[in-house]
Amino acid sequence: LSVRPFHVDVPYLEALRERWEEDCKAFIMPWGHMIPTLEDVAYLTGLLVQGEPVVGLERRDYYDDIVELLGPEFVAGRRRPIRSILLGSLSEAVGLRGRRRGPMEGLDEFCTGVRGALDLGDRSEERSIRVFVSYLLGRLLFATQSSQKNCKFVLLLRDLAQAGRYAWGAAMLGHLFSLLPSSSQRSQSTGGFTPFLQIWGYTRFPMGRGTLVEGHQMMVPLMTRWEVAPDPMVTNRRVGDVRVALDHYPHEQVVWTPYAGEADASHPAVAAGRSLFDHHLLLLCLGTCEVLYLELVVRTLGWHQPAIKVPSLGREGHSRRRFFAEDRDWGADHGSTFAYWREGGEQVVRVTDLPDRSAYMEDYQARYVGRLRLDRRVEVELTRLRAEIRTLRAEQQRVRASRDLGASSSVQPARGDLADRLQDTLDRAQARVQELEEEEEWLLSRHRWRVCDCSLRRRSLVWRLRCRRTMVTAMEELRDDRTLMRGRLLEAREREREAETARAQIAADYEILKDRVLKKRREQQRQAQQVTPARTGSAFASLDDIVSLGDPSVVRGGVQRPEASTVSRPPLPDRRRERDEEEVSSSRRQRPAEGERREE
Repeated sequence: LSVRPFHVDVPYLEALRERWEEDCKAFIMPWGHMIPTLEDVAYLTGLLVQGEPVVGLERRDYYDDIVELLGPEFVAGRRRPIRSILLGSLSEAVGLRGRRRGPMEGLDEFCTGVRGALDLGDRSEERSIRVFVSYLLGRLLFATQSSQKNCKFVLLLRDLAQAGRYAWGAAMLGHLFSLLPSSSQRSQSTGGFTPFLQIWGYTRFPMGRGTLVEGHQMMVPLMTRWEVAPDPMVTNRRVGDVRVALDHYPHEQVVWTPYAGEADASHPAVAAGRSLFDHHLLLLCLGTCEVLYLELVVRTLGWHQPAIKVPSLGREGHSRRRFFAEDRDWGADHGSTFAYWREGGEQVVRVTDLPDRSAYMEDYQARYVGRLRLDRRVEVELTRLRAEIRTLRAEQQRVRASRDLGASSSVQPARGDLADRLQDTLDRAQARVQELEEEEEWLLSRHRWRVCDCSLRRRSLVWRLRCRRTMVTAMEELRDDRTLMRGRLLEAREREREAETARAQIAADYEILKDRVLKKRREQQRQAQQVTPARTGSAFASLDDIVSLGDPSVVRGGVQRPEASTVSRPPLPDRRRERDEEEVSSSRRQRPAEGERREE
């Protein structure tokens, strides 16, 4: 339950999973097959590798089981059937949802905060244990690339005493084997217990960024010996760098028996599983069954590796995955596989008459020539031949020196023949060295060409990415400009429509006003024509008055009028015309004002 900082070495894990071969369930390394075994699981994690197999009943709907064992809050608001639990709900149940390391927070402060945030609430003791173990299984041991956890493991936690007797370590290894093929297909994440896989690689061929801490935990689990933290020297390395490092890793530095001499052999997981460390087994994990081909890695037992034809390793149960749509008892349906685990599998037979592993390596390199880089083979053979040449030259000089000292005549011919044979062997070795040097030069030139080609491809890819980014940026700018221009065009069209509507309204108002003015003028003219006859009848009282109209000196009634002065007398104004002009001018002044108001 201790919280320790652990940084996932992503390039290292990606380079490892690229080498996974599904047919033989092994990593294809330049020095041979490599497989994590039950011994690695027992020593590194301390999990049981022998015990009850992790199999049992699988249901179509786990709703009632979740409510009974974990609580109703995990199925609230969800539709039946329930087959999985959201990992976020488990994180929230243990008080760790959303807990992330702050930018200014140290590792010690972060770990202290996580320990303080761990809270299982007011649940009962057994339910709290089930919730926390479910969180542990879903987040760590049986992690997947999904955000949900399968409910199949929940039924195994009904009896907590029985749950401690299951072979969780073997199930974890089988689960990891079942997910490695899917995670190898250009995926950015690896399913399964990746910290175990990472530390296993550091233990067998230490080339990652993990370091052994002196004076730290020296007992099982041995994973706590390793301090995995960001290293400034390897933080920015890429998967290609790890590939090259694995291709050129010295074969003699591979650790095949890292646990020889370990003092903690009495640990329960190690002591109980020791009888299975040299057995061929089927790893059971509920609906999956994966094969552990220990025959390919007997060097982990301290033996010489014999040549084995990999296709002949197939057995019943190989890579079997079963998921049921109804309630099924996996152990009852597959009793033979269940019994095979109960019996402890098959013991691997040791081949005692093998001087070395050369036959295995020849078959191995011939089989996987397309996935291996054989530059190291040339270097190793050159080193061996040069050492042999030095030995032959030393022997040749010794023979020549003994011959010059005057050995007996009966021995001289034999020594002469020996010198000739040594010279022939030396010549053949030198010729072979020359051929290997030429081959090495050709391999180096091909490697340089590949490096140059990869560099050119990388530069071309970078240039294409830059051009693509530039084009994308330009396209986005053009889209923004087009959107802006479209908005402006719509606004201009809207203003034009409003102006056209205003002009049509002004023209209509003008016609109405003109009709009113003309109608009023006609009415005034009619009224004037009606008033004119009345004025003609009353203005002239007598004939004398009519006659006197022509004489300005005669006035009506016999009174002499003074002479009229047309200069000092102003003309009578035309009131009717003035009123018409004022109405027309006022209507014209009102029309621009109404147009401005409509535009506003």
